Amino acid sequence: MEIAHVHFYVENAPAWRDWCVDYLGFTAVNSGISSNHTCTEMVQSGAICFLLSSPLLPTSPVAVFLRQHPPGVADIAFAVTDVAAAIAQAAAQGATILEPIQEYLGYKCGKIAAWGGMTHTLMEKPAGGKRETRDRPMFTAIDHLVLNVPVGELERAVAWYKNVLDLQPQQAFKIKTDRSGLYSQVLVSRNGSVQLPINEPASSNSQIQEFLTVNRGAGIQHIALRTSNLISVIAQLRSRGLSLLSVPQTYYSQLKKRTEFRLSPLELEAIAQQEILVDWQANSQNALLLQIFTQPIFAQPTFFFEFIERRFQAQGFGEGNFRALFEAIESEQIKRGTLQ
Repeated sequence: MEIAHVHFYVENAPAWRDWCVDYLGFTAVNSGISSNHTCTEMVQSGAICFLLSSPLLPTSPVAVFLRQHPPGVADIAFAVTDVAAAIAQAAAQGATILEPIQEYLGYKCGKIAAWGGMTHTLMEKPAGGKRETRDRPMFTAIDHLVLNVPVGELERAVAWYKNVLDLQPQQAFKIKTDRSGLYSQVLVSRNGSVQLPINEPASSNSQIQEFLTVNRGAGIQHIALRTSNLISVIAQLRSRGLSLLSVPQTYYSQLKKRTEFRLSPLELEAIAQQEILVDWQANSQNALLLQIFTQPIFAQPTFFFEFIERRFQAQGFGEGNFRALFEAIESEQIKRGTLQ
């Protein structure tokens, strides 16, 4: 299983196509899949493909979605080797089949209802195929996607993805600060290509609960895009005017006190200048994880991007940064007046 594409439902697809090109360095591609009621744009970067759809008429499925939720991820499409078997497995586990197997974008595919208002398209096409873009892309692949679910739904959501899509539970986390907290369970496909952490709020004023309230239900909170040189990429994104989450400089003074600190003074200075978070696991030799997060990209505080670099095949999701990240997002909640 691999991620084939992510489909965003937005109010103005051409504007968000231009946003992805101008701010993230994606390449616009002719999708050829617009209809009389829906405008659909496509952008790519390396193996990443985003579809962006907006309504032309009130009858558009996008219009229906936007009456129920703010703009965001409506569908995640997975590439599978046998779509008939995948749809049969989903149906056997009680999943709702929204679209039977048919041709879409030149491939056999079907669609199932997923958690919240989201759907999953299952597409039969060769795994491991590479998309070509004109220039060397800043981002090469989707590293992981994060799903937020309401209180009491974490275990059921994990069981659903395990039974329906054969994702395997991995590590679990509990993050708590003085103000709020969350529970998280990571799911991974058997080939490791799909990583899906699922979050549940642990307090009524949690950032996860704010997302759920504004999004009017479960949904994709963020997508992590992988790159091989995060420091230079972030410098480019800042020069393009992309708004990123601020990290206090005290974070870097604390970083130097961690065991097995492994950054040279010059590299630490470059990382601190770009406000990038750094994590590593004990006894992992040179493995190093670098990550940074955007501000919410839409008008309401819902979806955002993470940018990530995994040096020497670093594992995990920046567990050492969870508290720092949580507190940085909390500071934004305080500015919005949703956290006291």
